[in-house]
Amino acid sequence: MRRIAVFDTTLRDGEQAPGCSMNPREKLEVAKRLEKLGVDVIEAGFPVSSPGDLESVRAIAEIVKDCSVAGLCRSLEKDIDAAAEALAGAVSPRIHIFLATSPIHMEYKLKMTPDQVLEQTASAVRYAKKFCDDVEFSAEDASRSDPDFLCRVFGEAIKAGARTLNIPDTVGYAMPEEFGKLVRYAKEHSPGAEKAVFSVHVHNDLGLAVANSLAAISAGADQVECTINGIGERAGNASLEEIVMALRVRRDFLKADTRIDSTRLYGASRLVSRVTGVKLPPNKAIVGDNAFVHEAGVHQHGVMAKRETYEIMTPESVGISKTRMVLGKHSGRHAFEDRLRSLGLGADAETLEKIFAEFKDLADKKKVVNDRDIEALVMGAAALPETWKLDHWAVNTGSALGASGTIRLQHRDGAFRKLVSLGDGPIDSIYKSINRIIGKEPELELYEIGAITGGSSSQGETMVKIAWNDRHYNGRGVSTDIIESSIKAYLAAINAMEWDIQGNPKPAMDTPAKSG
Repeated sequence: MRRIAVFDTTLRDGEQAPGCSMNPREKLEVAKRLEKLGVDVIEAGFPVSSPGDLESVRAIAEIVKDCSVAGLCRSLEKDIDAAAEALAGAVSPRIHIFLATSPIHMEYKLKMTPDQVLEQTASAVRYAKKFCDDVEFSAEDASRSDPDFLCRVFGEAIKAGARTLNIPDTVGYAMPEEFGKLVRYAKEHSPGAEKAVFSVHVHNDLGLAVANSLAAISAGADQVECTINGIGERAGNASLEEIVMALRVRRDFLKADTRIDSTRLYGASRLVSRVTGVKLPPNKAIVGDNAFVHEAGVHQHGVMAKRETYEIMTPESVGISKTRMVLGKHSGRHAFEDRLRSLGLGADAETLEKIFAEFKDLADKKKVVNDRDIEALVMGAAALPETWKLDHWAVNTGSALGASGTIRLQHRDGAFRKLVSLGDGPIDSIYKSINRIIGKEPELELYEIGAITGGSSSQGETMVKIAWNDRHYNGRGVSTDIIESSIKAYLAAINAMEWDIQGNPKPAMDTPAKSG
């Protein structure tokens, strides 16, 4: 049984997806979860892209001990210098270099000849080897490259000291059969191939990322690069949880497996969904809400008679508990803590006290508190320190009245500030009051509201995105009152902005260059 290395790029390629930016604290939390999950490599970021990204990679490199930590670089010395600086404290550092090899990229993006690409590949790898023994080289847009030229590039990278060679399907163009053939060809024809590990990194533009990754593994790939929930640029990357469970369920066919602890997949998926604000569709394979739910009578009868009739894996195998306890106002602490554990959520003693008190308050408003409600409580407890805290609010509105919004906020210095503003509606009036109190008027780029669950007692969930001085900040708020959830979301974004303005590092949403 071959063991396939899992290279997770959630914190780099995943975070480059629009709207998926994470603050340093969130990145550390995700990195710790990935380490517990059992990934072989965590690509922690793109150090040269921003000071915040460099500091995030440095922080992750210093705490992660049980797997390698990688930093991405273009084939430029300044990028490699930044990666070497960020990874200096890592137990097992990896410098990951990329350079495009397809005709279209070489001519129109790089403005380089094939010979120049060969020369720069060798030069960059040699330079990186001065700082780090573990160097990975990626041939960006490999799936649209000439196979023989690709092998020549890999030969130069191996000769210069690269230990891992990555074959990206950067734009999700390849079909599974042809991608498998390319991997096999590269392994058979790259000079010195026996000295290197061959990896693949596949995008999902045609919905084939997982299929292409599995085809590559069947063809001999030794490492697969993927992200939790398949997040990533454009249509995303290959989904880690889908690859892992496909290998595990079909070991008879694929003859390969990973060292991933699959019982932690659900918890990791929910964590990444919460910190990025990217919701999973209910029919998402492996970790979606409906992945192990049966409604049709025929299916229900079959599963009750023999589970394997309609389930090819158990929910427990991916970290989903089959037994669901109903939580309400009469539930005790032990039941609440057990549900947290079953959801893959953790909290220290102080945070747990806060979450449990908020759970009791919510249970007084709702008959049943479900898993989404609990996740929302945990997410709120993990927010950045509050510069501004909501004290109370009120709105007066009607079809013939217009709208006025009153809000009182408490600053972190202890002072209370209260204002009333007129607006086009209750949210507009409240947001205007907040802007006047904080003395800034950020641009509201996104306002989105929905229900966490169904029913009239559901909690409202609001997502906002604001912009200030070419920086972008996300906020999320949850409450049984949609106006209050809107206020909480806006204040969360405001507090993230204040945290950034005060000089605390925050990774930029955009990066100067992106690889396959």
